[in-house]
Amino acid sequence: MPTTEDKPAPLADIRVLDLATVFAGPGCARHLADFGADVIKIERPDGGDTSRNVGWRDPADGQTLFWKFANRNKRTVVLDLKGDEGKRRLLQLVETADVLVENFRPGKLEALGLGPDVLWQHNPKLVITRVTGFGQTGPYRNRPGFATVAEAMAGFAGLNGEAGRPPLLPPIALTDELTAVVGAFATMVALHAGVGQVVDVSLVESLLQMMGPLVSAYGALGYLMPRMGSRLPYTVPRSCYQCSDERWVAVSTTADAVARRVMNLIGVGAEERFASFDGRTANADELDELMAQWMAQRTAVEAVAAFEEAEAAAAIVYDMADIFADDHLRARGAIVEVGGLAQQGLIAQLSATPGRLRWSGRTLGADTDEVLAELGD
Repeated sequence: MPTTEDKPAPLADIRVLDLATVFAGPGCARHLADFGADVIKIERPDGGDTSRNVGWRDPADGQTLFWKFANRNKRTVVLDLKGDEGKRRLLQLVETADVLVENFRPGKLEALGLGPDVLWQHNPKLVITRVTGFGQTGPYRNRPGFATVAEAMAGFAGLNGEAGRPPLLPPIALTDELTAVVGAFATMVALHAGVGQVVDVSLVESLLQMMGPLVSAYGALGYLMPRMGSRLPYTVPRSCYQCSDERWVAVSTTADAVARRVMNLIGVGAEERFASFDGRTANADELDELMAQWMAQRTAVEAVAAFEEAEAAAAIVYDMADIFADDHLRARGAIVEVGGLAQQGLIAQLSATPGRLRWSGRTLGADTDEVLAELGD
């Protein structure tokens, strides 16, 4: 299991200073912490990170669940970076660090007297990961950058929703969590290079990467994908269908061989109009209705079992209760307890040097004395 404590943590020799707030920047540092990095979370004295006051609270101690997840495995330190003593202490920590993560608006770190040129004077090899809405350059660099804005401007919201209906934003912090992974990946690339440099990560460009060939499709063909609900223009059928027990099943038939097996499964394999990608696309409405009728005659469990027998892809649409009850996810450690609180497990499992979940986000300034004492003055 990924929580085994007798194996070396792969990033145990890395120290990260996390000056970021809310989700994307702290999420980047969290992934590094999960694999053993000594992440020191630097918070302002007047209330700390904004995520301490966002969303649901743990009834055990009143701290928010956002905070406890995004800042697990980190040591928490309070420093006033607007004051000389706070800056002095931060620069001492910079001398011991490998990475600094921040998500101020471009220019704010410089305005504090802590820009890259200053930081590199104290540690020339420091990797400075800067997470913003639009990046450190360009006409929009100073705009407020939240995930919602990125989801609108990267084309994601415009694709979501039913035809003829308004665009839809995701009901989760999708872009923040995606950008956290991008930031962690880019930070490790920079560390591997072995030279001090800025890692410039933006919410908009992180999500734009998820658009796949749609960028090329517009550039080469002028194609603008419309809102299609759960459908895709290159996979038919692909949607969610309601079963006789009122549960929903999601189906995808991207590979042509899989699509042919699904056609046989629902009883239309001999019909020429469904034999090819072009034929299925041209008859998408009819095929969707046939699939809906087939699903409506079966329970969700029966439908998924039939798809598995046909070696085709289908799954029951889960809610959180289903996720907690799923035997496979439990066996994989996808949901674990960290200090008595259920959270997602590690993002990936390493066989020789696994990560480790040690604690959830801690109380404000819980480690200030310990960390400053390590500086030796």
